[in-house]
Amino acid sequence: MCLAGVDHENLHLCATIMRPTRLALLVCLAGLMLLDSACFALAANSDSVVPMVEDNASEFDEAKLLTKLRLDPDPDPGVTEASWAQFGQSRRTNQSNSQEYQWQIMPQGLIYRPYLAGAKESRFRGVWNNDKYEGNIWDISLGGQVGILRFGTSGDGRPRGWQLGIEGAGLVRLDWDENNDVMASDYRFGIPLTWGDDLVQYKFAYYHLSSHLGDEFLLKNVGYPRLNFSRDVLVMGVSLSPLELWRVYSELGFAFRSDVAEQWEFQFGIEYSPDGATGMRGQPFAAMNGHLREEVEFGGNFVAQTGWAWRRSAASGMFRLGVEYYNGKNDQYSFFDVNEEKVGFGMWYDY
Repeated sequence: MCLAGVDHENLHLCATIMRPTRLALLVCLAGLMLLDSACFALAANSDSVVPMVEDNASEFDEAKLLTKLRLDPDPDPGVTEASWAQFGQSRRTNQSNSQEYQWQIMPQGLIYRPYLAGAKESRFRGVWNNDKYEGNIWDISLGGQVGILRFGTSGDGRPRGWQLGIEGAGLVRLDWDENNDVMASDYRFGIPLTWGDDLVQYKFAYYHLSSHLGDEFLLKNVGYPRLNFSRDVLVMGVSLSPLELWRVYSELGFAFRSDVAEQWEFQFGIEYSPDGATGMRGQPFAAMNGHLREEVEFGGNFVAQTGWAWRRSAASGMFRLGVEYYNGKNDQYSFFDVNEEKVGFGMWYDY
């Protein structure tokens, strides 16, 4: 990147770097023009041309209409007028399906998507971890986030507008080395109200979270202190997509009622992931998240993930396979002030 205030040698270097970029853009533009000309030449030489208007036609083909109108230098005025009217109606219909705001019950997709590397997000998750202190553990989430009511767009494109949803999950830890005994489980339920478009999304939400030790863990650790860790939290979040496939976000939470937990928490992160249909081949993803909490003196945890992701459309859920690194305070809040460092293989699904 060229910045003001650099010396002449650096400016010359920047110009040298940008020169092939400009050349590449010109070559691409010329290629597109040649391809456009070739397509219309092939259409002009075709032996069969689809008629412009058919009284009993069941479907309307915009591409063939545009081709015909461009190739015929002196089209029949009546046919042209009728064809353009049909073309305009088709355009308006398509825009209505994808652009106009409308009320929807149980809409497809989420306007404010869950944080990919967020350890306490409501989703389906299974991560087989090796913890530096606890050995082999299995972290599981059973839940998800869905929309209930939307005033916004519909279809397979990324949704825009206002949306009210619900989210919830049981977040369980099993001890792999002890016959998959339940060590602890956290339970979460929330109601998010979101607004967003392609560039920026906002969230105002409420959630409740409570933590519980597992029965098998208590039987094997008689006298272990049981904490009634719980939080009722109001959340404000903002998410920004400055570049295609990239996302940055931050979130502030205030617990208006809590036990053991303190009031404030702060989350932030960055993600790279597919935003639209990936096909069977899928696409890579990467994500990092930081979560700071007042009850641990604004320490917390850091999570990094990378792997492969699949998405049917911009409005569908996303399935991921990959590896995860976690370092910081325990994400089972029955052990909220205990340190852990773990690495594992996981799978995740978000609605």
